[in-house]
Amino acid sequence: MDDKKRRLRADYPFFLTYRTRWSDNDQYGHVNNAIYYHLFDAVVNTYLIEQCGMDPMKSKHIGLVVSSFCEFFSPVAFPDVLDLGLRVSRLGTSSVTYEVGVFKSKASSEESNEAPDTACAVGGYTHVFVESSSRRSTQMSGQLRSNLMKLAKQSSAPAVSKL
Repeated sequence: MDDKKRRLRADYPFFLTYRTRWSDNDQYGHVNNAIYYHLFDAVVNTYLIEQCGMDPMKSKHIGLVVSSFCEFFSPVAFPDVLDLGLRVSRLGTSSVTYEVGVFKSKASSEESNEAPDTACAVGGYTHVFVESSSRRSTQMSGQLRSNLMKLAKQSSAPAVSKL
């Protein structure tokens, strides 16, 4: 089984920086678990919009989340600045599984003596692409699939799903 706790920055080809907000913290003084899913959504959709040319409001095809996961290794809290790494772990003809590594930025890590290359959390989700009007599963366009392939795991070819 994949050991997500060993993920390093170098495992992710695309990054988005996120500055935590006071409201991200919960009563325990760290970023609330639910916020991580906002982070995953932000980095995935930023990539889809900026690199794949998708427009969630106008595209003929959209990605619907069918499963999600997150494993937590060390806490993050306001005012940390985070680097969200994105890669693809599975790529099918109509579905893709994204993996997001959550890292403290180098500045935030230096203050807390944590290794900046070690993930604080690893999570992600699976999108199934559907026609936006009918919600029926559809194959990804060549452009979308090609740009998602750029995020495929660096160490080996991406696993292929049949969705």
